[in-house]
Amino acid sequence: MEVKIVTAQDLAGAVSIIDVCSQRGAFRGEELAGVGRLRETFLAEIREQQGDAEAPGAIDAPQVQEDPAVETDSDESADSDE
Repeated sequence: MEVKIVTAQDLAGAVSIIDVCSQRGAFRGEELAGVGRLRETFLAEIREQQGDAEAPGAIDAPQVQEDPAVETDSDESADSDE
């Protein structure tokens, strides 16, 4: 059997993916506890692998930004009164 190594940076990347998915609302409420436990397990392994060293930088994740061109409900209700 081939031994494969998962590095602290691999785990940090997975933590970043979990964070981005959570920010974007990819998880349902009943899934959050399990996802959070997995995230904490990854963070604990990162700390163990790194020892006293600083945790590795995670992958650069794109930031979710609101589209300014999208109208809000309050704008639509004002238009419908006219």
